[in-house]
Amino acid sequence: MPNSIASPAPVAITPMRRAALPLLFLLLGVIYASWVSRIPALRDNLQLDPASLSLFLLGGGIGAVGSFPLAAWLVGHYGARRASWYAGVLLLVTIPCLALAPTLPLLMLAMLCLGAWSSCFNVAINTLAAEVEKLAGRSIMSQLHAWFCVGTLSGALLGSAVAGIGIGPFLHFSLIAACVAIPLRLCYRALPNDRPQYIAGKKHFALPHGPLIALGVVAFGGAIVEGSVADWSGVYMKDRLLASDGVAPLAFAFFAGMMLLTRIVGDRLKEALGARRVVAGGGLIAGIGMLIALLASQIPFAIFGFALTGVGVATIFPFIFSAAGRHGPTALAGVTTMGYTGGLIGPPLIGFLAHGFGLPAALSLVGVLCIAVALAASRARWLE
Repeated sequence: MPNSIASPAPVAITPMRRAALPLLFLLLGVIYASWVSRIPALRDNLQLDPASLSLFLLGGGIGAVGSFPLAAWLVGHYGARRASWYAGVLLLVTIPCLALAPTLPLLMLAMLCLGAWSSCFNVAINTLAAEVEKLAGRSIMSQLHAWFCVGTLSGALLGSAVAGIGIGPFLHFSLIAACVAIPLRLCYRALPNDRPQYIAGKKHFALPHGPLIALGVVAFGGAIVEGSVADWSGVYMKDRLLASDGVAPLAFAFFAGMMLLTRIVGDRLKEALGARRVVAGGGLIAGIGMLIALLASQIPFAIFGFALTGVGVATIFPFIFSAAGRHGPTALAGVTTMGYTGGLIGPPLIGFLAHGFGLPAALSLVGVLCIAVALAASRARWLE
């Protein structure tokens, strides 16, 4: 008699399944860089001063930090795959609203929603990445975050191009949302179903404690540096060095491009030198880059300084997320909360300081913070 118990057929790993996770990181980078590259245009549309622009950015930070319990619940209740789909759709619906807001309060509201859905999407795809890294048995997080940089570089260059030819933010954001929707759906359908079994009373979110606090502190400082460069480099280029609307986004584009190149080799550096040394050394390099950018009197030298800063901060989040992800999605969400709290505080703080002391003086604080990140990383034992 034939054996009535058949062995389960192996699951085919299709090319789309292999590409799905890197593509999700790329799509998040495109969306992020698209709106960041148009901050000068959004500011000019509503005639915002530095303090008002800080309030706009504050809305995104509040949305991001406030949404982490929701992000952890979505991942814990529905699985990271489904959570990334839900958050991604809401993200695409929200981004055109930034260009439609007629007043600062409505712009802040749109930014709050954008920050919330971005953070939910971010936690979901990094949870997927941490699980893949466990299965792979080797460091791959830096390579995955390199795809985010591919997205930010592409989005920043595209933003520079469309701004240079006079396309408005609403049409720009609408086209981005329409183009991203199709690959987002394809990624969702390609990824394996990871919906977890519901456990009554399971705790899905908690603030970092013990050694996780050190990881959270490094993430906190890194988020301030990365967010401040992303949000203020274009304004600095335009106001301080008189760059045009087409040239101003190039500072962020080169920042993102050098982050990409560094993340491509980041996993090899981690295996050769250790995560603590790489992140600590990167903090020092980022500080030097900010010094060059702030002392530069010509546009190419300023762009070089911001690019060097990108080299320095490139490995912070991949290695932090990798270390926290080894302890599960609850730890990952908690550490990410501290990181995004830095993103909440940093860019608006730079704006308020710029309002009182000027943008160069405000950005000098970012350079000092890079050194603090280096010191904190040298003490973060769980980075290894």
